[in-house]
Amino acid sequence: MDSSKLLGDFLRTRREALASVCFSRGPGRAEVAMLAGISTAAYTRLEDGTERRPSERALGRLARVLQLKPPAREQMWALARPLLCPGPEGAAGKPVSPHLRRLIDGWTDTPALLCDRLMNVRAANCLGTALLDGLEHADNLFRLVFLDPAAPDFFQEWYHIAGAATDSLHAVRTGADDPELAALVGELSEQSRDFRRLWAGHDLVTDAHRFKRMRHREIGDVTLLCDVFDVQRLPGHQLIVFQTERDSPSEHALALLGSLAVTTI
Repeated sequence: MDSSKLLGDFLRTRREALASVCFSRGPGRAEVAMLAGISTAAYTRLEDGTERRPSERALGRLARVLQLKPPAREQMWALARPLLCPGPEGAAGKPVSPHLRRLIDGWTDTPALLCDRLMNVRAANCLGTALLDGLEHADNLFRLVFLDPAAPDFFQEWYHIAGAATDSLHAVRTGADDPELAALVGELSEQSRDFRRLWAGHDLVTDAHRFKRMRHREIGDVTLLCDVFDVQRLPGHQLIVFQTERDSPSEHALALLGSLAVTTI
């Protein structure tokens, strides 16, 4: 039995075990998904054992919703670990410097994400985490764009974002054998018709320095300027930073998001 099936069986068993605690008949999949802030479809894939790349954030929320005690949490993470993306010490190489983490954590008014070459989010400050909160694939930006059902609403200019993401993924190719890249492209191709079309008809150029319009579930519409910087000490890594125009509605909305994020820590 593969890891995804074992994880699915564990989640289903724990969900059914809640019947005597707070539900007369046990919570359904939709109820658990709603409480965890993920879609019913995403949770269904987890329980059915068809989700090959579960989100660490979603699993953390499910652990709370399913009221898992420490031993059960450890068991869940042990089952999920083979399915998760490589962490900071994985194929990407060096771990994230604590000095770099301290730098981005100090940007309290600026969302910041540190991503590796495959757009796995390896570090984020409080506002960066809050900006992507509630999205299923917030731990990988390529999956977020193409596999998250909320992406076309979150990114108000989704087609441009998707084209730029495809362009970035093309740029990752080195011509050498790259199993991690091949696995990601295969996953996106299998699950997203839009990705297949854009990947085959690649004709867009990434514009990293442009305003991006987003619709956040808590603060509404915001317009952010995105800048991308290479990190010299971590080859293949990029620091993605979002800013707003001074005294704009978006600046005020981002300040509100920051205050909401602090109150929920």
